Amino acid sequence: MWDHLKLFFDTTMFSPHGICLLWEPELLIIHVVSDAIIALSYFSIPFALAYFVFKRRDVEFGWMFWAFAIFIMACGFTHVFSIYTLWVPAYGLEGLVKAVTAIASVTTAVLLWPLVPKLLSVPSPGQLRLAHSMLEAEARQRRDAEALLSHAQKLEAIGQLTGGVAHDFNNLLTVISGNLEIAQRALAKWNEGSRERIGRAIENAYNGAQRAANLTNRLLAFARKQPFDPKVVNPNQLISGMSDFFRRTLGETIELEIFGAQGLWNTETDPSQLEAALLNLVVNARDAMPNGGKLRIETNNSFIDEQYAKQYADIVSGSYVLISVTDNGVGMDQTIIARAFEPFFSTKETGQGTGLGLSQVYGFAKQSGGFAAIDSKLGQGTSVKIYLPRTSLASTTQIAAPDKANANMGAGETILVVEDDEQVRRYVVETLLELNYQVIEARDTAEASDVFKTLWTNYRPLADRCGAARQEWSYSQ
Repeated sequence: MWDHLKLFFDTTMFSPHGICLLWEPELLIIHVVSDAIIALSYFSIPFALAYFVFKRRDVEFGWMFWAFAIFIMACGFTHVFSIYTLWVPAYGLEGLVKAVTAIASVTTAVLLWPLVPKLLSVPSPGQLRLAHSMLEAEARQRRDAEALLSHAQKLEAIGQLTGGVAHDFNNLLTVISGNLEIAQRALAKWNEGSRERIGRAIENAYNGAQRAANLTNRLLAFARKQPFDPKVVNPNQLISGMSDFFRRTLGETIELEIFGAQGLWNTETDPSQLEAALLNLVVNARDAMPNGGKLRIETNNSFIDEQYAKQYADIVSGSYVLISVTDNGVGMDQTIIARAFEPFFSTKETGQGTGLGLSQVYGFAKQSGGFAAIDSKLGQGTSVKIYLPRTSLASTTQIAAPDKANANMGAGETILVVEDDEQVRRYVVETLLELNYQVIEARDTAEASDVFKTLWTNYRPLADRCGAARQEWSYSQ
């Protein structure tokens, strides 16, 4: 056995390969250089394949790359031995290397052929470009479909809003016009009881008009078109000032808890609209607890990070003042939560609500630069959270009591009334005349501009004389 193995390592029995080339330098050089270049190339390829497979572990048929690496590495060693045997007749070792190369090549070939159908199924660059274009076309179609769906949903919301507004205003106008007709008939049949009937009819008509004004304000708040008068507010102070009013609104069967965070940040918003939003939430919570319960109003400092803000298109990351109103009432399911901020959507019975309470809260939060959210579970209660942006300014808001009307407040003063609606303008003028103001009317801005020009023409000589008199007086001093 050893005698047979010695044949692979004995170099004394053979002549080197250079003898066949007659030791011609030119032939030796060309063989050495060519085999060396081929060997180096073969050795570099396995390292490139190994690096690729290591970096791209997701590539299918990764083991085939390793098989090719082994095969090509063996081929490189055969060329190294071709150089070595030019001077050393180690033909046994060279044969062993070629045997290993043969085994690697056969193994690779056997494993490769079954993979040919799978490799052929791999998309070509042209097929990938076609698939990419088809995906883009499908994405465009999906975006178009989503846009159409969004448009349809907007039209449905507008239809619902229009229907709700028409229904509520029809009721309000019926109250107003009906009571005015009663007053008109009472005037036509004047007697001792007419004064009381007219007073009651006018009061009912006024109440109906007030309800219409409240409805308009809620619609404006939802649409974020309501006049907004922002002031620096500390919610703790505002909620504390309204606590007694909240308790009277809730009644004796509902317990009110107020927890104000220490060191609560200030926010810049309209305090009157914040009060209205909180009152809406308190009334909704009261209606959700018909058998009594507990209402918790809590304030906290909150920070919305970018990861959370990216989940919602209308939320900006940053610091917020959080006001949460939580009850343990009947709660809502996910279907109702999804529609809770829609205008005129209500789960209350007909006549018990306009469906604008939560929509007004939502509109107020957005108009303030924040947002609102609802967390609710059936049978466990509801928590409505209002997030208002933090401000570094100091709170200067003070809720002042309304001044009483002064009968002589308009004496000696003139007001220009500009209003395109004749009936509204007539009402404002009559009210100002009753308050002893002098009133000038204008239908539009062009007419108002003419009024100013006329006033300037008439009063400019007087203003010039006053200026000259003041200048003479200053010189005399």
